Amino acid sequence: MKANERLFRISVSPHLTTEEDVKKIMWNTVISLIPPAAFGIYIFGLYSLLLIITSVFFSVLTEAIFLKARNKNWRQCFDGSAVITGILLALTLPPKFPLWGVAIGAAFAISFGKQIFGGIGQNIFNPALVGRAFLMAAFPVESTTWTAPKGVDTFTGATPLANWKFNHIMTSYKDLFLGNISGSLGETSVIAILIGGIFLLYKKYIDWRLPLSYVGTVFILGGIFWLINPHKYPDPLFHILAGGLMFGAIYMITDMVTSPITPRGRVIYGIIAGIFVILIRLFAGYPEGVMFSILLANMIRPWIDRAIKPNILGEVKK
Repeated sequence: MKANERLFRISVSPHLTTEEDVKKIMWNTVISLIPPAAFGIYIFGLYSLLLIITSVFFSVLTEAIFLKARNKNWRQCFDGSAVITGILLALTLPPKFPLWGVAIGAAFAISFGKQIFGGIGQNIFNPALVGRAFLMAAFPVESTTWTAPKGVDTFTGATPLANWKFNHIMTSYKDLFLGNISGSLGETSVIAILIGGIFLLYKKYIDWRLPLSYVGTVFILGGIFWLINPHKYPDPLFHILAGGLMFGAIYMITDMVTSPITPRGRVIYGIIAGIFVILIRLFAGYPEGVMFSILLANMIRPWIDRAIKPNILGEVKK
């Protein structure tokens, strides 16, 4: 080789590498879930810990069974993705949900929310929300039986959204922010959820456009309806702090697999999901709309990816 010649290596993509891999991302996401999970266990009791353990166990077990049946390496069930599904499912359930019920829900989430589509990275819908929707449909009483936190005397243990929608009772912003309220196991404390969200943003595992467009849409639309009729509709800050909006904004709508691939598409995706939240909360019979809003947005996401395509380098459009 001459002195002025350079050696070029030709290799397949990716050409840019990172220390992060799927397993590391998954287990770091599990770490981010510790604050909301720990707070839920603290205010609702140790039964909540058993609920999480049961959900994780049956999620991992179902994953291992499917991988074995598909002649895959069953040890892939320990990559952390099934653990995340189990934790997320448990944190969206009432704190005293029956253990047999969460076992069924976890198995359903992995089977019909993930493995039926081909496994990790192939699912169309968020698996944890698939399991939650199934439990809501199959066991509506158990799915809407709420427990008041220890030492807190709340109105029949109902959630703040249910108290507002059916009884016209408002919950203080302080209790909503700190989490001294009835609700799903991991969705009550906004501050605990934000701690986990800040960690995910720091690790660059989630795109800030998704939670911002989602929460921002709810805030703007909620504010418009509140200005139209403040006696009928709650103010926009209540919409943000109450229910599972913040939990869904940080952990559900930001799912790497089920969210759009382009920045502009993610903003549109968040706006669509936010519109669904307001429509369901204000005009439907169900007080909460986060779960359904994200599942509906999951359905629309393939069309968003087809409509919003990045420009090819050097491309000249006609």
